[in-house]
Amino acid sequence: MMPYPTDILSTRAVIRPGKYVVIPPEGLVNNVIPGIEGCRVSIVASPKYGASFVQYLVEAQPGGGTRRPFGREEGVETFLYIISGRAALAADGQGFDAPAGSFLYAPPGLGLEFWQAGEEPMRAILYKQRYIPAEGVGLPQLCFGHTSQLETVHLDGMENVYMQNFLPAGLAYDMNFHILSFEPGASHSFVETHVQEHGMYILEGEGIYLLDEDWRMIKKGDFVWFGPYCPQAAYATGRERFTYIYSKDCNRDVSI
Repeated sequence: MMPYPTDILSTRAVIRPGKYVVIPPEGLVNNVIPGIEGCRVSIVASPKYGASFVQYLVEAQPGGGTRRPFGREEGVETFLYIISGRAALAADGQGFDAPAGSFLYAPPGLGLEFWQAGEEPMRAILYKQRYIPAEGVGLPQLCFGHTSQLETVHLDGMENVYMQNFLPAGLAYDMNFHILSFEPGASHSFVETHVQEHGMYILEGEGIYLLDEDWRMIKKGDFVWFGPYCPQAAYATGRERFTYIYSKDCNRDVSI
């Protein structure tokens, strides 16, 4: 049960359909998803406000997880990242032990499964979108790995900004996930304005983020969505690294 409020109700949530969204953790509610049991699931991104994908924050209690493959509909691709705890994952008949920092990508129509496997609740990012095929590029492959195995590069040559790419760079993949991490005081090298959209979850720290025409303070646990052509840039403002994981559509032309 929720306690009675001790002050006037307020929120840091900002919803600008088609432009950007900020959803802090204190405002999340549970959504019942058929096929997922023993989990608290919050839908944080959906086409209802303009996103082209669906993204979830999942907290699985002991014994919690999927009861059938998630996202196995024809043409749907899926991705899962373990924020904390431990999980058992499966896709295409393969099983994986997945501590925090692990990820699994399942190609379209395959779906993935997850179950809490450690002594504490497992927290994860879950994602699905409709795959966009392209002539002559083949199909994407199942990918499982851990962030410790990913190459770290400096964004735009800046020594205090670090980036990791989760999926291969091949044209078969129409999306990717990345981790971007700023040392205190670091920033983007310029204000980005592009056709791609992002679903972003803050893993650590805090920063001030330009979203459209607004500078917003965001911090660990927040979810942020950027719509296409939303001007965006960040400064790390805290005393620790400002780090987030985010999705990005890529490698495809725009349909008309």
